[in-house]
Amino acid sequence: MIRIAIAGYGNLGRGTELAVAKNPDMKLVAVFSRRDPSTVKTVDPTVPVYSLDDAAAHKDEVDVLIICGGSATDLPTMTPALARDFNVIDSFDTHAKIPEHFANVDAASSESGHIAMISVGWDPGMFSVARLYGLSVLPDGADYTFWGRGVSQGHSDAIRRIPGVVDARQYTVPVDAALGKVRAGEQPNLTTREKHTRECYVVAEEGADKSAIEQAIVTMPNYFADYDTTVNFISLEELREKHMGIPHGGTVIRTGKTGAENENTHVIEYKLTLDSNPEFTASVIAAFARAAYRMHSRGVTGCKTVFDVAPIDLAPITPEEARAHDL
Repeated sequence: MIRIAIAGYGNLGRGTELAVAKNPDMKLVAVFSRRDPSTVKTVDPTVPVYSLDDAAAHKDEVDVLIICGGSATDLPTMTPALARDFNVIDSFDTHAKIPEHFANVDAASSESGHIAMISVGWDPGMFSVARLYGLSVLPDGADYTFWGRGVSQGHSDAIRRIPGVVDARQYTVPVDAALGKVRAGEQPNLTTREKHTRECYVVAEEGADKSAIEQAIVTMPNYFADYDTTVNFISLEELREKHMGIPHGGTVIRTGKTGAENENTHVIEYKLTLDSNPEFTASVIAAFARAAYRMHSRGVTGCKTVFDVAPIDLAPITPEEARAHDL
């Protein structure tokens, strides 16, 4: 059994507990939390919960520690710190800062003799692999990534911080016309606005200036200003009835040309439709926890990404079974 522990027990941490339970070769042995352990209620009440400050005292009881923190402020410090005592995995998703995060985690895990995997999930993660396969197979081509329709937790939180907003959900929605051009192999040059729209469902305080709230949303830099954005004001009851899930997904498409005169066009498409973003992300992480365990048992140390993992190391079946049934 691969002994798994979780650091951080929010939506992703809970999803990770559920994902581990789906894998018969894994066992959840501990949860580490920054909250008072007595207040953390796990799905399985028999799983021990400890203070994150005491994690190192349990390092010999854990094969892989899955770090379920946020990319903005948690993971840049948590992952390298915990990699000094554990084999670790995180879902760091600030794309522009991945090289910096990799270097920091690699230094810590290489020094301690552990393996660390960063940026594991569906994007970055499975979509990253799809992009790399597409580039490798069709070097004369172009990549396109569309996200949604799905809830953006970061954008929803940005709306909730506007004065007068009680609660909100924001959906990222691909533009069908842009998707159609890409799928047809046209290789268009698309702006941010041409690829996605944003739909906002907002509950305003009684008496709040809805026009001012809408203006604050559609002009918000780095979030909405570069997109065609629709703001819908609804009741709290409707929000709770229709918008409490965390669905997401998206599509990676690679189009390319072959032939002496580039006469043939090819389209590779990889698509995900997810009822629960955190539960699916956790399912990906669980598979890579298996790979981390196997790779470390062969002496692999240092920081790795999804690009460094052989598919067979992810699988809950033997190589013989994979060749017989999946090749």
